[in-house]
Amino acid sequence: MESAFNQLTAQRRSIYALGDQLTNSPEEIYDLIITAIKNSPTAFNSQTVRAVVLFGKSSDKVWDIVEAALKEVVKDPQAFAKTQQKIASFRAGFGTILFLTETDTVHELEKQFPAYADNFADWAEQGIGGAQQAVWTALAEQQIGASLQHYNPLIDDAIHQAFDLPDSWQLRAEMPFGSIEASAGNKDFLNDGEKFKLIKQHN
Repeated sequence: MESAFNQLTAQRRSIYALGDQLTNSPEEIYDLIITAIKNSPTAFNSQTVRAVVLFGKSSDKVWDIVEAALKEVVKDPQAFAKTQQKIASFRAGFGTILFLTETDTVHELEKQFPAYADNFADWAEQGIGGAQQAVWTALAEQQIGASLQHYNPLIDDAIHQAFDLPDSWQLRAEMPFGSIEASAGNKDFLNDGEKFKLIKQHN
């Protein structure tokens, strides 16, 4: 069965060679991102996903924070030099999205629905994962490259201080994006039989 949606999701790849050569304005990209998030589902329509979209020096600041934090934990000079190269590739992009979870809402739902209390944190993770996929694919449709990074919780305090974020916004991931300077490599897949099961009829 032909599917334009599946073709588009296949186009979404982790792009690490980023540049700042985009013709889209920051306002256009911001609107694209927040629209994708607003239309992504969350359990109980809880809308726990938060996002901070950063451009220019503000985007660079994220990766300055990451580099400073990693310098404290990566003691081997050669290993840190490789880390710096990786961070530089993110800094070279057009912008960065911070994905966060609004934890006050999660805790309030735990109180309101005690029978499901153990699930709300997991459901919030599912919600933010869906939002990330939606944003990533929306960017890919516009030929904007991106990847998803996870330097939290190492950078949480510094990020909150740098951008004056509410305490209840818990950082979950960072997405650098920009022009695609080199395509992603081939992607390997596990055999379908190892991952999927078709049941046509249940007796």
